[in-house]
Amino acid sequence: MAETPLYCVCRQPYDASQFMIECDICKDWFHGSCVQVEEHHALDIDVYHCPDCADHHGSSLMKKRTNWHRHDYTEPDDASRPVQAGTSAFVHQLQARSFPRAEEVVVQMQGSQVTLSYLEKQGFQLPIMVPQPAGLGLRVPPPSFSVRDVEQYVGSDKVIDVIDVARQADSKMKLGGFVKYFYEPQRPKVLNVISLEFSDTSMSELVEVPDVAQKMSWVENYWPDDSHFPKPFVQKYCLMGVKGSYTDFHIDFGGTSVWYHVLWGEKIFYLIRPTPANLALYEAWSSSPNQSEVFFGEKVDKCYKFVVPQGATFLLPTGWIHAVLTSQDSMAFGGNFLHNLNIGMQLKCFEMERRLKTPDLFKFPYFEAICWYVAKNLLKTLKESREDKCQPPEYLLEGAKTLIIALKSWLKREVTGPATEIPERIRPYRLLKELTKALRYQEEAGRNKPIRAQGGGAWPVLVQGSRVRRMAKRVARHLHEKQTPRNPSNLDILELHTREVLRMLESEPLQQELISSRKFNKVSTASAAALQRSLDYLRLVLSNGRILREEKWQVMEESVQAKDGERTAWQQEGMVKIKIESGFLGSVKSELRNRGSSGQSEASDSESEDGCESQGEVRTQKHPGGLDCQMNCQTEWGVELCQRGYPNPMTPKSPLLLHPSKRPAANLLPITNQATKGKRPRKGMATARQRLSKILKLREHSQLFV
Repeated sequence: MAETPLYCVCRQPYDASQFMIECDICKDWFHGSCVQVEEHHALDIDVYHCPDCADHHGSSLMKKRTNWHRHDYTEPDDASRPVQAGTSAFVHQLQARSFPRAEEVVVQMQGSQVTLSYLEKQGFQLPIMVPQPAGLGLRVPPPSFSVRDVEQYVGSDKVIDVIDVARQADSKMKLGGFVKYFYEPQRPKVLNVISLEFSDTSMSELVEVPDVAQKMSWVENYWPDDSHFPKPFVQKYCLMGVKGSYTDFHIDFGGTSVWYHVLWGEKIFYLIRPTPANLALYEAWSSSPNQSEVFFGEKVDKCYKFVVPQGATFLLPTGWIHAVLTSQDSMAFGGNFLHNLNIGMQLKCFEMERRLKTPDLFKFPYFEAICWYVAKNLLKTLKESREDKCQPPEYLLEGAKTLIIALKSWLKREVTGPATEIPERIRPYRLLKELTKALRYQEEAGRNKPIRAQGGGAWPVLVQGSRVRRMAKRVARHLHEKQTPRNPSNLDILELHTREVLRMLESEPLQQELISSRKFNKVSTASAAALQRSLDYLRLVLSNGRILREEKWQVMEESVQAKDGERTAWQQEGMVKIKIESGFLGSVKSELRNRGSSGQSEASDSESEDGCESQGEVRTQKHPGGLDCQMNCQTEWGVELCQRGYPNPMTPKSPLLLHPSKRPAANLLPITNQATKGKRPRKGMATARQRLSKILKLREHSQLFV
């Protein structure tokens, strides 16, 4: 096995993460940090001599600068070529340009006014300028905080990304080297630091993100602690730039929104609205080979100039195309965050980055993974809104739609392309199915009827156009049905009867005396008195599981006479019975009175002592007149009526009771519960059928009858 080649004066193997330079004499490679050569200086070296070769061949030879308006200082024919972005000539031209007033698009607000509820109601579409940080919940070091203080908290050996502004090229150097450069009286180059993320350093304790950015951030709210993906750190950046630093037009990675606070110095923003036309122009400009030679602000209809002074905070929404010029030495703190208010624009910017083949270094880390976490939480939010009967905000519904489309496209790309960042414990297809279902329900609910808006009804759902006419028709039909009397249905009769019996039960506890199992005797005096005080009651005439007639009676007490020293519950001489109303009803399924137990069926086949055949709670007795009658044999009053030969008021006028062998088979199909429309009733809400079933089980109470 071949030995690993060793390089540099430190005799270490090649490391791709470290900058190395080749000696043009010995052809050996050296780490830039070992030979004191910064990466941004390498492009200026024409011939490099390592320390050993420099003793014999002299120092390295530098390139001779021939222009100040091109990225390549020694480019031939430079006089006929246009000015490139970032050069000193470009900065002078930029400062001399005129731009529209930014007050047209920038909203001036106080810190206490910038809240989550305000942005949810008004939207986050325009930049916001806050002159003083009071009320924002922002905490930063005092203005005396210097670049050397940053070195003390972060560490001088921290490797940072540095932009060579004149070349618009990225390079790496140690923070200690940049601090040394920053304090040089004569700076040979313009260097800019815009991507020093310090969340994992001790300086993080000195900075608190604004409350509104923290409450809206996807990373802060949706990223789980047990994720197998490392958590993205994009919330806290320190920006250190010298005078003349320029960052060309761009959209922040992943379409993130940004907050900036200028600790000292000054920043100038050049702002362009993210309209579809401007975004299309931006994508074409970004992919053009002469991008650095074209000032993008001239290609759009309006490019606004806005100055952010020392102590001010600037909030930039999703997708805004912007360039930044540092007019004087400055230090600023800022951060990026994804949120729910502009999901569609964020996804559009991310897809644009993919088409432009943006390197991963300049993209939002694990953007697809956090979108899956957001989809999971959106599903939870929609389900809670459904349970609370609240209409979610429109921006949330539109964002969920766009997110579903994007997630589906990423799943399709997984088959042919690289694997997507699907987190563990997430079943993508099931999640998309449930989210689509929840979204469809909320949309249908919003179209069919006005539902109070989520958040206490601050945003009412407006009803317009044809929906107004449909609602007017429903109201008119409801008034017509209310004024027009209708015949009661079987379900209405059962409900009424249930309520009557429950009212009787609640009036006074019933007492009874049982003489044998499932056989009844006389009603006690206390229960008789309770029934006498019940002035109204409803009788249902049943035969073979069919309701033949419903009769509402009113009972008025005239006198109750004693018999053999005891009070009988119902004596014909002591009661006046007034029939209020009766009507013939349709059939009701026999299972309403079925007990569902073998013991009850056995009791229904047994005969009582007074000669009546028991059929559940209704008994049949041969009437002296020769007609089959049905009466309630649970009360002595019913027995006495039958024995004395009086016609039973509950007997049907036509002989509907046939011989058992000739009776049609009962329809045993279940009754549709119209009260709940086939749905399972909520806990604590019994249907009429369930309440009636409970009443039928109270057969030991002799006063109850059906």
